[in-house]
Amino acid sequence: MIRPVAICCLALLLASCAAGQHSAGLPSAPPPGEPAGYAGIDASQLRVTMGNPAFARKEGAGIEMWRYDGGGCKAFFYLYPQGAALSVRHVETVPRPSDAAADVNCLNRMRVGGQATS
Repeated sequence: MIRPVAICCLALLLASCAAGQHSAGLPSAPPPGEPAGYAGIDASQLRVTMGNPAFARKEGAGIEMWRYDGGGCKAFFYLYPQGAALSVRHVETVPRPSDAAADVNCLNRMRVGGQATS
């Protein structure tokens, strides 16, 4: 008697869990395009412009990600090998505007000396 009741309770529990499942979609990819003055600069110029990163991670094939932390945002620079040096190929900020991968105002606030990019 206990066994059929336990099986029924388990079946009801599983059914209620399955009925409540919601699938969350992935966020949309950032739009293409890089902010002026950042794409293509080499690692040494990035250090002059932004200072030392708060965090750096080396990935496969010589790729590196450098993170800079600002007052209200974070910037992520993706550097790829170009000859013997690394150069910035992609930039993102969090938060970011809906029409770009990086918020230029965020990047400009984090520049060493607060110099704006033209």
